[in-house]
Amino acid sequence: QVPLVESGGGLVQAGGSLRLSCAASGSFLSILPMGWYRQAPGKQRELVAGITGSGSTDFEDSVKGRFTISRDNAKNTVYLQMNSLKLEDTAVYYCYAIVAGLYYWGQGTQVTVSS
Repeated sequence: QVPLVESGGGLVQAGGSLRLSCAASGSFLSILPMGWYRQAPGKQRELVAGITGSGSTDFEDSVKGRFTISRDNAKNTVYLQMNSLKLEDTAVYYCYAIVAGLYYWGQGTQVTVSS
C-alpha cells in the first residue's frame, strides 16, 4: 500500500483559484508518476492532469491553460494549481500515484465551484 494524503479542496466562486496537494508516503526507488483524476456526479472518472517521473505533463483539454501541475520530488508531493475555475470543474478530485505499474489512490477531495 502507498498512502496518499490529499488536501486543498473546498468551495470557491467561479473564476477563483484553488491548489490541491497530494503527498505519497514511503520511500521509492524512482520518482513516481502522479496526478489527478476527477469525478463529477453522474459522470465517469476522468484524468485531469498527470506528471511523469521525468516531469512531462498531460492535461485534459478543458483545463489546459487554467490548471498547472507541479511536484516536489524530495517530498513525493504533487500539486494541482487550478485557476479560472468554472462551474463544470465541480467534482471529487482523486490523486493517484503509479508504483511498480500499480495505481494507488487518495481518498478524494471535494472541489465545489459556485456561481
